[in-house]
Amino acid sequence: MSKLTGWWRNRSTAGKVEVYTRWSFHFFVLMEILGFGLGPLFGRPGKSSALVAGLLLLMMCGHAVLCGVLSSRALSWVVGKRERPDRLAAGTVVATAAAALAVLAVRAGGKLDPSVAPTLVLGLACFTTGSLVLFLRTVRRIRYVPPIAALATGLAVLGLGLQPVEALGYAVGVLVGSLFFAATCGFSAWLLDTVHELDRSREALARLAVAEERLRFGRDLHDVMGRNLAVIALKSELAVQLARRERPEAVDQMIEVQRIARESQREVREVVRGYREADLAVELEGARGVLSAAGMDCRVDLEGGRELPSEVQSALGWVVREATTNVLRHGDAQSCVIRLTAPETGGVTLVVENDGAPETPAGPPGSGLAGLRERLAALDGTLQAGPVDGGRFRLRAEIPGRQVQRMEVRA
Repeated sequence: MSKLTGWWRNRSTAGKVEVYTRWSFHFFVLMEILGFGLGPLFGRPGKSSALVAGLLLLMMCGHAVLCGVLSSRALSWVVGKRERPDRLAAGTVVATAAAALAVLAVRAGGKLDPSVAPTLVLGLACFTTGSLVLFLRTVRRIRYVPPIAALATGLAVLGLGLQPVEALGYAVGVLVGSLFFAATCGFSAWLLDTVHELDRSREALARLAVAEERLRFGRDLHDVMGRNLAVIALKSELAVQLARRERPEAVDQMIEVQRIARESQREVREVVRGYREADLAVELEGARGVLSAAGMDCRVDLEGGRELPSEVQSALGWVVREATTNVLRHGDAQSCVIRLTAPETGGVTLVVENDGAPETPAGPPGSGLAGLRERLAALDGTLQAGPVDGGRFRLRAEIPGRQVQRMEVRA
């Protein structure tokens, strides 16, 4: 069931509208067969032979499928996936004209129930009109299709020797039905094209935002590093000159260079923070490979197949990266377990646990865990890290279910 809902949920808005529109036109095939093609079979007994009724039913089925294929390819042309099928459209028009003339000829020969012939002609003309208007971009062109279909039908009825009143009835019926189908199908094509255009515009805005962010990153990095490197170069040159003169001030200048270099590292980290994104799947696989290469027994357990939002994946990816670094740098670990729990409902939990943890941490606490807590705090998440029984160290990151669900709805 999750795969079925995911198939729909993972589609973009434009993709959802396209699927809905396509299946609506697929339903038109069934509508033409059931609503119009079965008419000869249920006509008045004695007015239509079984052979004629069966042939007409087959003809309507073939026409319905032809219009369905034409509509599908026309929609693909609307969204820019293929060339406009002009030959198929011309063939559909010819097939529709031949089918309508065949129905009228059988009607004029008295071998078809007079009450059934208008239904068949109406179905042929209306569904063909609906498929044809998908090729037309403007209302000015669409408005000519129903009158042309009605006029052609009326002239065909008169040409086969039927009464002018009957010809007028055919023409009016085709005109009204074709107007309805032309408006419905034309609006569907316009809506689909508009939604795809909006989707393309959104992608263009996203690319512009990425380009702008890259420019911002480059500008900030240039501002930080350009200024500090210039100061470092100046003070290093001064220290060299002082050292050649055996002046004790050279040591002070190098101490200042060291301070500026560390300050530059901090500023670069601040610039980079929020720019780089971590992919959770890549980080999990990378952690397994790195720890295994270091001679550790690393196991990655995935519980639940929930598709996580990009923000959650990025935050947890950074947790995996920092935890892997800590396992390599601190202690003497022989085994490590990384467990990601992502049920269909509820919160998401990531646990990284390793053995060989030292009883007392070496050196002052770093800024890695603090940075992780800041990233998780933006998602209302929490981070717990510390020794547990058995000489093991456990890092646990958790993001509440309401926050994950909110981001899924927003996506």
